[in-house]
Amino acid sequence: MPKVKPKAGKAAPARKAAKPAKPGLLDMVLAQLDDAKAEAVVTINLDGKGALADSMVVASGRSNRHVGAIADQLVDRLKEAGHRNLRIEGMPQCDWVLVDAGDVVVHLFRPEVRSFYNLEKLWSEHAPQERVAV
Repeated sequence: MPKVKPKAGKAAPARKAAKPAKPGLLDMVLAQLDDAKAEAVVTINLDGKGALADSMVVASGRSNRHVGAIADQLVDRLKEAGHRNLRIEGMPQCDWVLVDAGDVVVHLFRPEVRSFYNLEKLWSEHAPQERVAV
């Protein structure tokens, strides 16, 4: 890939001091979820909503077994790609499995559990940004 030089008289843009995200993490997660036949995959951009992650992905599996298989395949793929500090919660029951890959957090649900918690509505663009005291 060729390097781009800044135009004469202009300084190069400053870079963030934070650690850079591994390239294509979100794309890799979405591709793996598609390969594992995850259903109703939704990506939520978390920029400006907190320091948790850059993106949240919410997806469903058809049963506990399917949710567990999706999570296992996703974790294996992330480890193959060099992501070592993964945090996984909920694997024994597989009603709701959370895979925290750092810059991307993945929530895998059974459909009934997903509709109960409704994370998409909680983290949507239309959710209130500030709490209002009543």
